[in-house]
Amino acid sequence: MRLGAVVSARPSCNALASASKHFNLTPSNTTHSYSQVSLPSLKHKLKEHCSTFITNSSTKLGKKWMEYQGVNNWEGLLDPLDDNLRSEIIRYGLFVEAAYRSFDFDPSSPTYAASKFPRNSLLARSGIGETGYRTTKHLRATSGVQLPRWIDKAPSWVSTQSSWIGYVAVCQDKEEIARLGRRDVVIAYRGTATCLEWVENLRASLTCLPGKNCNHVGPSCNGPMVESGFLSLYTSQTATCPSLQDMVREEIARVFEMYGDEPLSFTITGHSLGAALATLTAYDINSTFENAPMVTVISFGGPRVGNRSFRCQLEKSGTRILRIVNSDDLITKVPGFVIDNNDTASKKAVHVAGFPCWFRKLVEDTQWVYADLGRELRLSSKKSPYLGRRDAVTCHELSTYLHLVSGFVSSTCPFRATAKKFLNKHHVEKLGCR
Repeated sequence: MRLGAVVSARPSCNALASASKHFNLTPSNTTHSYSQVSLPSLKHKLKEHCSTFITNSSTKLGKKWMEYQGVNNWEGLLDPLDDNLRSEIIRYGLFVEAAYRSFDFDPSSPTYAASKFPRNSLLARSGIGETGYRTTKHLRATSGVQLPRWIDKAPSWVSTQSSWIGYVAVCQDKEEIARLGRRDVVIAYRGTATCLEWVENLRASLTCLPGKNCNHVGPSCNGPMVESGFLSLYTSQTATCPSLQDMVREEIARVFEMYGDEPLSFTITGHSLGAALATLTAYDINSTFENAPMVTVISFGGPRVGNRSFRCQLEKSGTRILRIVNSDDLITKVPGFVIDNNDTASKKAVHVAGFPCWFRKLVEDTQWVYADLGRELRLSSKKSPYLGRRDAVTCHELSTYLHLVSGFVSSTCPFRATAKKFLNKHHVEKLGCR
């Protein structure tokens, strides 16, 4: 899932209109279809626009940076959506886009499921612009699925067990550190790409987190529980590849040692499967490191991750989670069932929303009762007049999410009238922009 629409470089209405004019895509240009624009010129403008967003996010957050990282759970910033927060959300979304662009999706390639770019040039070569960050660690996720013997006869891409999933990047630019009000550390994860990652996604029953007051697995477990496949990808390892969990812990310990005496933040971001792994990573950092700095998750199109006890532990640890949700995205509605929104993390009986009492009782005794986590910024593809397609794939695309964030104003004005539709996935791929 690659960037299918180019979002505005700045969140303001004027900039959105200006960007549309720059791409010659305003409604007044009805005589020009996308295919009629000069191809070399359009490719140049597209790549130029892709690379300018982060460097143009010049609003100084200063002492208010903790508010934008969710110290007050983004109260007063989501509805209407604060322009500075909008800018930060899109900025972190582009870090996720860099993870997608860096991944080798080609099964016939000798570097399939690895990063196409070396660590020291990943952000520059992925085309997201001058970020002020330096990539310090490549991250890999490993599937714990036990493969049958016959898998040796299948193509190698079918049995790829470990794959590059994302990276750690530390802000190094002095001006950017001053703008942000602290040194920021980003952990960015891509979404599902390999065969075994898809298999792990289907392992949707809840399982207990090890070592968290839970001595057994099953419906009677009272401790925090998370989706089995996500936990497997986070904790599994091979003889030659450590687990994603161990990689993260090692790098976070190194960052603490180098920068622990500075104002510091950890921002973990991801799309789809990456959103789930971002949540597990945040939980792990706060559970492993004493006096950890502020840990914030900004996720796009993420599935459900854990139960009420898991949510409660996240809240107690001070982890802040902002979930960007497209109401028309099916992935955000799975797996399992979710408790009623008015059912807080108390000892009240679980109530499954939208189902009769007999079914609720049946579900209570299973490992399928999830809980929504953190704060939610809810968007809708239906509110954008510029999305020509609204199928399941389009609604889940990271590009769709960035487009909707760019245009969202408030619940009473869901999409700014001057926001323009830029290039969709089909045209980006046609132009060869990766």
